[in-house]
Amino acid sequence: MEPDLRRRLFAASLALAAAFLWAAYYSFVLALAPYVAPSGLIVWPFVFGGIAYLTWTFVATHGRHLVRLSRSATAWARVLLLVLMQLSVLAETFLAGPVDTSLLSLIGDVVLTPILVMTVLREGREQARDPLFVGGVVLASVGAGLTIVAGGAVRPLTAAAALVAALVPFVVAIYFLSAAQENRRTPTAAVVAHATVFAALGSVLLSPLLPGGFGGLAIDSGRSLVLLVVLGTTSFFIAPAMYFRAIEEAGLVLPAVLMASIPVFTLLLSVALFGQIPPWLGIVGVPLAVLGAIVALQGSHPPWTRQYAAATNPEE
Repeated sequence: MEPDLRRRLFAASLALAAAFLWAAYYSFVLALAPYVAPSGLIVWPFVFGGIAYLTWTFVATHGRHLVRLSRSATAWARVLLLVLMQLSVLAETFLAGPVDTSLLSLIGDVVLTPILVMTVLREGREQARDPLFVGGVVLASVGAGLTIVAGGAVRPLTAAAALVAALVPFVVAIYFLSAAQENRRTPTAAVVAHATVFAALGSVLLSPLLPGGFGGLAIDSGRSLVLLVVLGTTSFFIAPAMYFRAIEEAGLVLPAVLMASIPVFTLLLSVALFGQIPPWLGIVGVPLAVLGAIVALQGSHPPWTRQYAAATNPEE
C-alpha cells in the first residue's frame, strides 16, 4: 500500500471513530436524562474530559503551554465557544431530538468548516475544484440527510429550537477551526485541556442558571456516575483527540467531511439500543454516505505541518 494512501486511510479511520463516539453522545444523554439534571449533563462530561486531558498534558510535559494559552484572548474565546457548543447541542437534543441535532452538527462540520478553511485560511481550494472530491461530499451529505429524514427530522421547530438551531452549526465549525489552527503551534493536549478544563469551571458557575441548578450536579447513583465518566472520557477526550490527530494526518477538510457519518451512526445506534427500525430512506442513506466518504477520500489531502518550535517559550 502506498504511504500516502496509508496515511489517508489512517486519518479516515480516526475521524470515523471520533464520529461514532460523538454519535454515541446522544444515546448517553437520553439514558442519563431521567436521572441527571441538565446542569449535571453539562458540567460532569466537561469535568471528566478535562481531567483526562490534564493528565495527558502533564504526562507529555506540555503543561507550560497552559500558561501561554491563559494569556491568549483567542484561547479564552475557545473556552466560550466550547461552552456554547455544549449548551446548544444539549438543548437541541431535548428540543428537537438527537437525529435532528446531528443534522445541525453535520452542517457545521461538512459544510461550514470546509468553507471557512477555503475562505478564511485560504487552504484546500484545489479540493473545491476537484470533481471527485466535490462528488464525494455531495454523496456523503445526501446519504447523511436521508438518514436524518428517516430518523424523523423535517418537522416544525418551536421558536426556541429554531433559535438554538441557528447557533449550533456556527459554534461547531468555528470552535474546531480555531482549535485546529492553534494545534499547529501548540500540542493538541494543551489546547484542548485548556478549553475543556476552563469550560468545566465556567459551566459550574453557570449551573445555577441552568435547569436543575447547582443542586442538579448531585449524582444519584453509581450507574449514573459510571455513565457520566464514560461519556466524558469518550465524547470529550478520546473523540476530539482522534479528530485532531486525523487533521494532522490529512488536513482539516477530509476529517470534517467524514463527520457526515455522525447521523448514520446515530441512526444505527438508535436501531441497536432502542430497537427502532429505520424506513427505506435510512437504509438507502447509509450506503450513499459510505460511498461518498470513500470517494471524498481520493485525491490530495496533505497533512498539516506542526510548528511547535514557535511556541516553546512560555513567555510568548
